[in-house]
Amino acid sequence: MQSLIGTGVALVTPFKKDFSVDTEALIKIVNFQIENGIDYLVVLGTTAENATLSQDEKELVIQTIVLANNKRVPLVLGVGGNNTLQLVEELKTRDLSDFVAVLSVSPYYNKPTQEGIYQHFKAIAQASPVPVILYNVPGRTASNMLPSTVIRLATDFKNIVAIKEAAGDIVQAMKLIQGKPEGFLVISGDDMVTLPMILAGGSGVISVIGEGFPRQFSNMVRLGLERKVDEAYKIHYQLADVINMIFEQGNPAGIKEVHKTLGLSENTVRLPLVNVNEDLANRISNFVKSL
Repeated sequence: MQSLIGTGVALVTPFKKDFSVDTEALIKIVNFQIENGIDYLVVLGTTAENATLSQDEKELVIQTIVLANNKRVPLVLGVGGNNTLQLVEELKTRDLSDFVAVLSVSPYYNKPTQEGIYQHFKAIAQASPVPVILYNVPGRTASNMLPSTVIRLATDFKNIVAIKEAAGDIVQAMKLIQGKPEGFLVISGDDMVTLPMILAGGSGVISVIGEGFPRQFSNMVRLGLERKVDEAYKIHYQLADVINMIFEQGNPAGIKEVHKTLGLSENTVRLPLVNVNEDLANRISNFVKSL
């Protein structure tokens, strides 16, 4: 899928100080991404704090982004969880006409076997009316979707078109790239290893840091895809310190601090997440201003 090559960003859900969804800030953030060269937007991923959004709030976020985007860039919707039957029902009943694909995380907390992960995504692939992007993030799910499972799924189901690979393991990513079927995309889910993954044969990134520095990060990804290695790594090392900073005390607390410094939104997060401390907030703010 050509529309998923390049830089996608996992959008935050900005909140006002009273913790309500800030739709005006969300519109500003969407415009900031598109005007600075982002290739596609991911709606209701982990970074959106979707675990703490009500169903009505999720619908509000979706509609706000769809309207603000106005068909300018492709949209991907996060539809993931650890209740397979519930996800299948959602995929069968939800209107996905505004989305080019869904992003679905490997089941968390239940800790399924590799066969359980396969059967979960088999059910999702058979139910989804749009292409499916697998999402492997062992740090959040407590289980690693192995390359053999991913390749099996990609081979068996033509509408499983990509994986967001966020194991932080470049060797695992290379095994995926080596063994994947033709046309299947391996997308980085770790900002720090995005460029090495692209140079190894990956197709781009679904990013968090790209949401704070969309012009710079999307330029780095394009240069990597064009094999302009030295120019790409120059940008990588310019951003490396702030990539570490935004994840130091949790996501999306770090990237929301970037947005506050940029004047895009408040830095409010919902419990059980809390704001970054004053020291980190100052370091992030100083970096943003210096760049």
